[in-house]
Amino acid sequence: MVPVHKDATVPATPDDESLAYIRQMLAELRGVADEKGADMLCYLLEMAYVEAGDLLSGRRALSAKGLKRNEAAGVAVKPAGKIKL
Repeated sequence: MVPVHKDATVPATPDDESLAYIRQMLAELRGVADEKGADMLCYLLEMAYVEAGDLLSGRRALSAKGLKRNEAAGVAVKPAGKIKL
């Protein structure tokens, strides 16, 4: 289970408070998923928990504004169209 750390510092901004709340809820949801034996869901919730922690600590930016996400990932922006059988 994801350890829940209670920091002595209070989040400085409303964004930080929201992220701290989301992180806490993710930890609780991960505990519920663990009780049910939902391993993949536990993994995904834990990754989101780690991401929220990175955002709170400043190790990762809140947004990737300006990046062309679809192009970088190699994902087509437009659907291919009708499929002919």
